[in-house]
Amino acid sequence: MTDGQLTDRSVIVTGAASGIGRRAAQRFHAAGASVVLADINLTGAQAVADDLPGAIAVGVDIGDLDSVKAMVAATTDAFGRIDVLVNNAMVCGRSRLLDAPVEELRTDFEVNLLGPFLTCQQVLPVMIAAGRGVILNVSSVNGLTHLGNEAYSAAKAGVLALTRAIALDHGHQGIRCNAVAPGTVRTEVWDHRLKADPHALDTAASFYPTGRVGEPDDIADALLFLAGDQASWITGVTLPVEGGLLAGNLAMARGITAAD
Repeated sequence: MTDGQLTDRSVIVTGAASGIGRRAAQRFHAAGASVVLADINLTGAQAVADDLPGAIAVGVDIGDLDSVKAMVAATTDAFGRIDVLVNNAMVCGRSRLLDAPVEELRTDFEVNLLGPFLTCQQVLPVMIAAGRGVILNVSSVNGLTHLGNEAYSAAKAGVLALTRAIALDHGHQGIRCNAVAPGTVRTEVWDHRLKADPHALDTAASFYPTGRVGEPDDIADALLFLAGDQASWITGVTLPVEGGLLAGNLAMARGITAAD
């Protein structure tokens, strides 16, 4: 998407203080949009917004209804409209199914599933009144196949069901809703693993047919496309952005070939 293609449109990006959300906010701003960087880390979101003239930062706990309402109100007060919502905020608990504390499970579900439900619930009336809008949900390949992190994966699968429901229920009101499903992306989420194993991302890259992990720009590019007019007849889909990970079992294919 070239600069200016989203001029006169306002965009909310949740989880915008870092990683995919930060890069998406920067790219939407470069495309001409008025951007709201929403994050529970308001200081971090503000630091990003300070480099984006006209953008605003809003603190939000997307698992809390009153906080989400305040985010929506801040956006409409500032820009008068909400054209695009990017549900990107996430957490990922590290415990396995049999060991996961209830509080960790609750946090995974609140941020990764309840949060998108609440933001959609509060943003949709604004979009419906305008007769147009785009909702983009950042899910994960974990929502499409088992790759560990059971609670996170279950929540991300739920986001895909939410995506389809909104596309079907509100398409006649001018609303499009799609999801992207990223694979492994080089963001701050990996910092704790890289401290324990500096080669963790190199190991992850070996599972991808493209031979590399993703970068935030890979996901931002997909979001920009789905938000724009070139995707005006695309709704209710999940776009995997994952370097071919889901195309098949690469390790098995290599193993079988090696045995020939």
